[in-house]
Amino acid sequence: MESKSNLSGLRNIKHTHLDPNEASALEKENTLLLKKLKQKEIESAALLSLSNSIASIRNKIDLFDVIDQKLKKLFDFDDFVICLINDDEETHSAFIYNQKEDFLKTAGIAPKASEKYTLDDGMCRAMISSEKPIVFNVEEVLAWADAPAWLGFWHNKGIKEMIGLKMVDRSGCIGFFYLYTKNANSLSNIYFDLLHGISLQISIAISNILANEKIEQQLIEINEYKQKLEEEKSYLQEEIQHKYNHTEIIGQSESLKSVFQLIDAVAATDSTVLIIGETGTGKELIARAIHNSSLRYNELMVKINCAAIPPNLAESELFGHEKGSFTGATERRIGKFELAHNGTLFLDEIGELPLDLQVKLLRALQEKEIERIGGKGVIKTNVRIIAATNRNLLKEVEKGNFRSDLYYRLNVFPISIPPLRDRLDDIPHLAAFFIERISKKTGRQVNTISKSALNKLMLYPWPGNVRELEHLIERSLLLTSGNILKEIHLPKIDRNEAINNIDEEKIKSIHENERDHILSILKRCNGKISGIGGAAEILNIPATTLNSKIKKFKIKREHILNK
Repeated sequence: MESKSNLSGLRNIKHTHLDPNEASALEKENTLLLKKLKQKEIESAALLSLSNSIASIRNKIDLFDVIDQKLKKLFDFDDFVICLINDDEETHSAFIYNQKEDFLKTAGIAPKASEKYTLDDGMCRAMISSEKPIVFNVEEVLAWADAPAWLGFWHNKGIKEMIGLKMVDRSGCIGFFYLYTKNANSLSNIYFDLLHGISLQISIAISNILANEKIEQQLIEINEYKQKLEEEKSYLQEEIQHKYNHTEIIGQSESLKSVFQLIDAVAATDSTVLIIGETGTGKELIARAIHNSSLRYNELMVKINCAAIPPNLAESELFGHEKGSFTGATERRIGKFELAHNGTLFLDEIGELPLDLQVKLLRALQEKEIERIGGKGVIKTNVRIIAATNRNLLKEVEKGNFRSDLYYRLNVFPISIPPLRDRLDDIPHLAAFFIERISKKTGRQVNTISKSALNKLMLYPWPGNVRELEHLIERSLLLTSGNILKEIHLPKIDRNEAINNIDEEKIKSIHENERDHILSILKRCNGKISGIGGAAEILNIPATTLNSKIKKFKIKREHILNK
């Protein structure tokens, strides 16, 4: 429409009688107007083509191609750089530049994405304050006191002029578009409006690219978070099904109270804890008590049993792997260290960890960073370590089965869990707890245990500790028909072993056997005579009768304490 209206303004000189001078002037006026109209058509077509191309831009490569292929048809320039203002609002850095091989290999101070350049120089200030493109003569700008440091690079490449365009969005100036030419006076100011329109289009393209990059990064983070949530969900489902899902540690014996004091002392810190105890003493319960009393209680406590995973998968379990890093790695998987980030990692049976993996574990503990198998970078972790073992790790170090540096790194705060035979006072409480819990689970109506059954429990040596106690009560409860657990089905003693023991023992009198039996019970009860868990209750005799027998057999305190 604009072209038609302007054409109507052209004066017809063919049918008008004018003198030669007037006709010549009108002809020149019409020629100039036609040039302007042609220029407007070129600009409109260029902007329309550029707008269509920019609408499909999704990344830097697309933008580079549009500038390199379309703009170079309109303007004769040799190089270009797009710089964006950084978040500090005091510097700008290269976003896209003419990526020719000779440019990348040329030594000098060139705009690169990893470098920042101040906005406080004459060129930047001039572009920020101008609404139109500015043509800079390189030699003249180099004479300025505040000439940018990188300008000498372009001068050495033979660049004589720089056309600077400000790029803006709703927030204001976001960066600059530089065109570099080796010719002086290469750009007429009739193209300034066109360049201004182009800078606005490129600003839109850059905003789209930045938005897409942000979306892509968010999608990556969402996928990583989703994967972690799925791992956590799977892990928590396994934990819910775990048999030790109660949170309280049952017992009030003096030896157990000492453990409680150690838990209270270390829980609120991030110190590494090494829990030492026989199989079945409840090392995981102690680890959970430490975690639940720590500042990390809102995060996961992730458990890994070092004895239960195959050696060839142990590293992947701990540190994770990337897709295709080994045969069978069909997808990326995060390891237990990442899963326990900001929480607690419980390394059960740490003494079973292979030597080659002990080195990598030590590095993870010292550097607080890990690497996935097949990964290209390190991942920072914030994990509190609790380890547990039923082995004597110091002896394992002496045998060469465990690294001494890892042992001393783990043995920061050791906690030794007493075996059940050393805390017999806790057996009645544990028995009551297991009877109640197992009755609910199995639908039985058993609610108490008889004294004779309890006495059997007190006399048994418990090589399997609390875990064995739980299993024996469950088996005995399933074989009970009433509401009182009267019979405990203890394991049978091996017949050959029993015969050998009898042959080796000296034949004793009835009084000697009675004295030894009473002394044995007193030792088990740590000299406690009356009350729950006392020797009199276990022997099923009154405390006064037991005191009389103690005097009769001349049992003294030093006999009881001399174990």
